[in-house]
Amino acid sequence: MATILKGKDILDVKDLKLEHLSLIMETATRFENVMASGGRLNNMDGRVLATLFFEPSTQTRLTFETAMLKLGGHVVSVTDASSSAIKGETLFDTGKMIDGYADLAVIRHMRIGSSRELADGAAVPVINGGDGSGQHPTQALMDLITIQKEKGRLNNLTVTIAGDLKNSRTAHSLAWLLGKYGPRFYFVSTAELRMPEEITRALRMDLIEVFETTNLNEAALKSDVLYMTRIQKERFSDEAEYKRLKGTYIVNKELVEQSKPGITIMHPLPRVDEITREVDDYEGAAYFRQAANGVPIRMAIIALITGRE
Repeated sequence: MATILKGKDILDVKDLKLEHLSLIMETATRFENVMASGGRLNNMDGRVLATLFFEPSTQTRLTFETAMLKLGGHVVSVTDASSSAIKGETLFDTGKMIDGYADLAVIRHMRIGSSRELADGAAVPVINGGDGSGQHPTQALMDLITIQKEKGRLNNLTVTIAGDLKNSRTAHSLAWLLGKYGPRFYFVSTAELRMPEEITRALRMDLIEVFETTNLNEAALKSDVLYMTRIQKERFSDEAEYKRLKGTYIVNKELVEQSKPGITIMHPLPRVDEITREVDDYEGAAYFRQAANGVPIRMAIIALITGRE
């Protein structure tokens, strides 16, 4: 069972089965327990992770690098400014090249399909750290384990995903993965920023209840989890359109008080203005715990795909 992910790329959440999800979360929990008890892990001793970040990142990059270091491994990094991509090198060729340097790689890029192009060239496992407005599978995995920790289960939940559902790769990936557990979804957005039809149609074909609405208050009143996303400024070609939509949905203390009692508030970060700081004191505000969960989840993924769990 522990070898079912060995040698595999983590590029698309649709490739992950329930057995994969269970294994990753169980491994993450085991690693977290070792660290909490003061233990050390050396699963990746002598191994190297290459991080290729062609798009800005704080949380994803730091958690991947921290995860590798906590497993006893090493990290080499490339950013957009330091990459040979500015000379015209293709991601396929970059993948071929990193085989000589690293044991696995994680890439973040502004273009959908970029991680697959890198993986096509690389013999080592590749992880999609976010590709444009496409997917972000490891974020969805840390979201799953956060929901599991906060609510004690992944099934029989009502979950609202709100904000920029058109462009949010985290929202796309979470909808695909959480859909495997049979939730009820409320997708809250303006008409311009609706969840892609490919996702809503596939969920409904799997008999998942999906309600699309513009009313955040009504959805939050019925939900166990509220997953907020920011309006993705970098995905807009028209700044005026971004400014018009920015601030459409804001979670403040008043909204939380009017929501379902015990609702869990999540956010993939960074937040802009969609959750006010006064909400941070709410017991169910889980977004910084969610961010911390990225380390053990990514430790588990690194160890499992390299066969060093």
